[in-house]
Amino acid sequence: MRKPLVSIITVCYNAQDVIESTINSVRIQDYENIEYIVVDGNSSDDTKIIIEQNRDAITKFISEPDNGLYYAMNKGLDMATGEYVWFINAGDRIAHSNTLSKIMSSSLILQDIYYGKTKIINKQGQVIGERRLTPPARLNRNSFKMGMLVCHQAIIIKKKLTTHYNTKYSITSDYDWVQSAIEKASPEKIRNTHLTFCKFLEGGISSKRMNKANMERFHIMIEHFGLFQALFFNFIMSFRFIKSKIKGEL
Repeated sequence: MRKPLVSIITVCYNAQDVIESTINSVRIQDYENIEYIVVDGNSSDDTKIIIEQNRDAITKFISEPDNGLYYAMNKGLDMATGEYVWFINAGDRIAHSNTLSKIMSSSLILQDIYYGKTKIINKQGQVIGERRLTPPARLNRNSFKMGMLVCHQAIIIKKKLTTHYNTKYSITSDYDWVQSAIEKASPEKIRNTHLTFCKFLEGGISSKRMNKANMERFHIMIEHFGLFQALFFNFIMSFRFIKSKIKGEL
């Protein structure tokens, strides 16, 4: 099987403490056809200096002011020339040096979407657990009725299936973006690799602004599934979240 170009995209802003670990996780990949794109929002700390020191691992780099996370991610998409796109944000890391090669060789034919699992790490890079939501055995257009079961950093999508992120959502546009791609993909070409794709840095934007994130997710669900199903499945997700919180506190 041929080895298609994979565009790995990292967006960052004032990420001097974590950006190098992300870059290094891309640098050590043994897959031989990577385009690595870094989009910086004109950081005021030493992020740009660190990026310049690691330009040997970076294909394309831009640093300029933007209007937020998803504007930066749209820039990365526009810069990408790969057949596939994979977002690994600052602070996150690809799981192992052979992760991408294993993903792309996990089937005899090229798939529309590859997905897998996620580990959660702290700022020291230590694994502290698994993501609460786990990937379904078979990912389809109905899977995300129960929330974003696949982490954004644990899914690789053919670029032709993607659109710009909807910037009216400031926290959960990745949920809308992935769902839209799933709806366009051939169901038989959505591949569960059963591999760990990434190590995700704990404490993302949505965990800090949970109420706004939940409201955005609800509106996205209405767009994709209709009002009745959005109400029904949001009730179930809220109940399960509260239940898991109570269990965690006991």
